[in-house]
Amino acid sequence: MKKQSVLTIAAAGVCSMSLLLSACGGSGDSAGSADAKGGSDTMVSVFNPEPANPLIPSMTNEVGGGNPIDILFSKLVRFDSKGKPRNEIAKEIKANADNTQYTVTIKDGWKFSDGTPVTSQSFTKAWSWASNVNNKQLGSGFFSNIKGYGDLQKEGVAGDAQLAGLKVVDDKTFTVDLSEPSSTFPIQVGYTAFAPLPESFYKDTKAFGQKPVTVGPYKFKSWEHNKALTLVKDTNYKGGVVVKNGGVEFRAYTDPTAAYRDVQSGHLDVLDTVPTSARKTFQSDSSVQAINEPGSVIQMFTIPTYMKHFGEDQEGKLRRRAISMAIDRDLIIKKVLSGTGVEVHDFTSPAIPGYAKNLPGSDVLKYNPKKAKELWAEADKISPWTQADTFKMAYNADGSHKETYDAVANSIKNTLNINAAGNPLPTFNEFRSNVQGRKFTDSAFRSGWQPDYPSPESYLKSNFDSSAADGNGSNDGDYKNPEFDQLMVKAASAKSLDEANKIYQQSEEILFKDLPAVPLYYMNSNGVAGKDVKGFSFTWKNTPDYASLSK
Repeated sequence: MKKQSVLTIAAAGVCSMSLLLSACGGSGDSAGSADAKGGSDTMVSVFNPEPANPLIPSMTNEVGGGNPIDILFSKLVRFDSKGKPRNEIAKEIKANADNTQYTVTIKDGWKFSDGTPVTSQSFTKAWSWASNVNNKQLGSGFFSNIKGYGDLQKEGVAGDAQLAGLKVVDDKTFTVDLSEPSSTFPIQVGYTAFAPLPESFYKDTKAFGQKPVTVGPYKFKSWEHNKALTLVKDTNYKGGVVVKNGGVEFRAYTDPTAAYRDVQSGHLDVLDTVPTSARKTFQSDSSVQAINEPGSVIQMFTIPTYMKHFGEDQEGKLRRRAISMAIDRDLIIKKVLSGTGVEVHDFTSPAIPGYAKNLPGSDVLKYNPKKAKELWAEADKISPWTQADTFKMAYNADGSHKETYDAVANSIKNTLNINAAGNPLPTFNEFRSNVQGRKFTDSAFRSGWQPDYPSPESYLKSNFDSSAADGNGSNDGDYKNPEFDQLMVKAASAKSLDEANKIYQQSEEILFKDLPAVPLYYMNSNGVAGKDVKGFSFTWKNTPDYASLSK
């Protein structure tokens, strides 16, 4: 995390005690600083859900689109495989005395894949467009701390209105004025929504979403919906990512079991979702390379505030706690996940600094049938749950979630003596469309979270802050608690990493009481690759290191 005279990066240590991100040491990753043009020209194929939205950075908040967009669009900073920040397009990001203004200087020579230059306006115009209520962007909430954001969220605002807090000094310099101090701004700008956009984007945003002009280690080649999204190496890339293949083909599967068989037979190179049928055997399968190691992803399910019996009132809180304490997580991890998950203790991850195992209130994540029944009975006194009611949990059937949610439903049903069931939708795309459209009015829904940047803030603010509700971010349950929101502001203004982490932990104590989402387990980085694949590894985000793959 970033503070005026201290640059502290969550996840992997401090690059410098300097204010400037430029002090974090140049461009190459641990793989070395070899020319990004080097390496094999062979294409590699990887498993990936069909993107749920057009390929626009500020419209993407799910892995189907996020995985390809991450390598199509460079940002001001990038994160190496361990989560350390590296300057990418930025030459310098410098704060004023109280972290309310940042001066950003970008490097020379960067161009979009259509040959047009990357300038200061490529950022300021893109961020303003994403913030504008007329454009209905899912990542809009990420810009809420920039001055003028509220004005761009008002009905009737001009479609080309710009954020008041963004000022272009020259082609390579711009300033960012914040409405509140932020120590995490220089890390936030490494997230997808902060990518620059070319002028051609504004001429036809719909066409751009299907065939984007990009600025990253890869550029767009083709997209055959529900089959494959193909990217190729951009030989004009100026950044520090070492690309060791000729391109990546993201293949959409409706069944990860079929994808696993394709890896075994050599028809798919990488699968980062181990199907239930292979969880007990994949690490000893001689036909594949296997990885199962601690990661940064948390699996949860969200209970929306607009669901009957589960509002933000006393009844809702009682039922949420009862549901959580009715789940035998240890049994599910052992019997269903076969050790590919880890016991959950909070709303972040053990891989992220700020994680704490025994926070006050975390006992709500422990299996406690007696207490669960008591809480449920207390809620029934307020508004009875009838035998006609069913507690449903929606998930995408193409992601190996069926057995998990069947087990969760059985645990709830057996503990509380109520009807409970999984609510499967065929594809990730259809599932996310229903979530974004607020169509699960009588069902909870799966809400696993992969961090956008290596900080507790990414988990907590993205999922539970009011600014990310109502379609403006990833708070898909529309949870709103002013006390929680204020702690997010306070943590961002902290003077040190330790101080910020203590505040984030205080905010989690509120979440334990309200349970806008129910944590299930921490998900390991696990997957398989073909025997002829080189460089198979996972990043700090639990995603394959696509650029390092080769054959």
